[in-house]
Amino acid sequence: MTDKADAGSPQAEPPDSLLEQPGFSDGFLEPVSSPAAPYRVLARKYRPATFDDLIGQDAMVRTLRNAFRLGRVAHAFMLTGVRGVGKTTTARIIARALNCTGPDGQGGPTADPCGVCANCVAILKDRHPDVLEMDAASRTGVDDVREIIEATRFRPMQGRMKVFIIDEVHMLSRNAFNALLKTLEEPPAQVTFIFATTELRKVPVTVLSRCQRFDLRRVAQSDLVALFQRIAEKEALRLSSDALALIARAADGSVRDGLSLLDQAATRGTAEDEVSAAVVTDMLGLADRQVVFDLLEAVMTGKPDTALALADAAHARGADPGLVLNDILDLIHTVSRLRAVPGLRDAADMPEAERVRGAALADSLPVPVLMRAWQMLVKGIQEVEQAPDRRAAADMVLIRLCYVADLPSPGEVIKQLSAGGMPPQAPVERRQDAPSESMPPSGSSRVMPQVVSGGQGGGATALRLPEPDTVQSAPQAEAVSAQPRSWREVVALVRQERQASLHGVLRHAVHLVSFAPGHIVIRIKEGATPHPVKPLQTVLQAVTGMSWRITLSQEEGEPTLDEQGAEIIQFQRQDVQAHPLVQAILKVFPEAELGDVKDHALDEYGLPPEEIPDLIFAPVDAELTDEDERPTDPGLSFD
Repeated sequence: MTDKADAGSPQAEPPDSLLEQPGFSDGFLEPVSSPAAPYRVLARKYRPATFDDLIGQDAMVRTLRNAFRLGRVAHAFMLTGVRGVGKTTTARIIARALNCTGPDGQGGPTADPCGVCANCVAILKDRHPDVLEMDAASRTGVDDVREIIEATRFRPMQGRMKVFIIDEVHMLSRNAFNALLKTLEEPPAQVTFIFATTELRKVPVTVLSRCQRFDLRRVAQSDLVALFQRIAEKEALRLSSDALALIARAADGSVRDGLSLLDQAATRGTAEDEVSAAVVTDMLGLADRQVVFDLLEAVMTGKPDTALALADAAHARGADPGLVLNDILDLIHTVSRLRAVPGLRDAADMPEAERVRGAALADSLPVPVLMRAWQMLVKGIQEVEQAPDRRAAADMVLIRLCYVADLPSPGEVIKQLSAGGMPPQAPVERRQDAPSESMPPSGSSRVMPQVVSGGQGGGATALRLPEPDTVQSAPQAEAVSAQPRSWREVVALVRQERQASLHGVLRHAVHLVSFAPGHIVIRIKEGATPHPVKPLQTVLQAVTGMSWRITLSQEEGEPTLDEQGAEIIQFQRQDVQAHPLVQAILKVFPEAELGDVKDHALDEYGLPPEEIPDLIFAPVDAELTDEDERPTDPGLSFD
């Protein structure tokens, strides 16, 4: 098994002198400055060699240092994170730390490997016999894992520990993972496994549970800019601060990707000329940042001719249409953050363009407009990726943004309709033919159409009707009392006790015939399961502490709770349909449809608060009397 980085090639030779630039530790190494030495890319030349060199991974470094200090180093590690944040590099540093013997050859495991002992030098040169790397992307089978298992039986040949580094471990087959499990759970004392992956969710949980996991974070843009600046100075590269910021932003938290872009940018400059942001913009196929601001201002002010001219100019300079839209989307996100958190305008890492023009846009663009533009751009970028002509699709997205720029928000439409067509506090009129006992008490409900969906424009609009002069707050969910006083409270008590099946039957299939403390008469719809009598008695007796009798009847009884709630909702829907504001909206949008109607004053069964008479409950220890044992004195009543 060999390293992916061409072990044994001339480029794999370790550097001989240390980078002495401030901000770098001794672990960063510089190649031999020989005219005949082959060029090494920056990503390999400045690969970290110690824990101190890892940037942006402070939590992991602190944990590993404490583990070495306390002698509690795990036998297996799982390193996960996006590409280029240092997973394989960290694995190699751990391997050196486990095998370092110090300059005198007498040292033990340490979080600060010396870099000069035989083991450190051999690991740096990728030729240590006890540090074996395998790329699971190309060696996925169970036979490859068996080679590792077989190698764990032998003691280290040169170092203190055998270290197996498996990169892209999620690519192993299921059988390979299964073959590794037993050895991974109980490895020999002289063996350490280090796994690296970008797809942690593809690694079996059985493997994860046997490893100490570290999540390597994306490196902050400010940290990347500082790193690139120091490397550029060491390499005698002249790049503007804006150019470095563009490279750091394009790196997206990956040090390796950023250094590769820095390498590419270096070839576009000379010793006399500074590499500007415009050069990096052309290199990356991006639109100039000021052009992105101009584009956003054009679409937000409804100027399609200006927006298309700017897009054409950007395309002529080589900017990709999809990336241009992505830049606008990123700018909308920045402007939204500046509006939501004004303190960000004074942040040290805020670029000058965002600080000045971004703040001005944040002050002028309301949040609903920003949110609408965000949603349209997200959908538009997907269209661009699927369209046969990316440029034409991007133009259509820009035109669409321009023509909705001056459209009012749904809330503004309702305000305009309310101001021009009806008094703002007009109450909802009640239907005269509606049964009074089925409707909520007068002035006690807040009825509103919850959703009106457009037939042509797409999307959905939430509507709220003007509230009556007298509005009571919606009933709060309260725990049912220990002694239910009505059939509805009995059903609510069953729900409170988490008897889901029984609750469903009582709500949808049981008709109440009569209710009295301790005695309930019901009619059950044919085929209802589970049969509710025995379970209901058990629940009531357990909660109330008294005996309850459930009697079945063939009388019609009341509608089920679900039927009662549906009837009330139907009456309210008719009221909402006739409301002047709804009529005005439907007149303006003839293709719209009235959605669900929700009344916050109703309970979970869609019923208004019930008026419960005072009931007298028998003592807890009282016994029920059978029908034939009741006194016949007409002056006594047990109803």
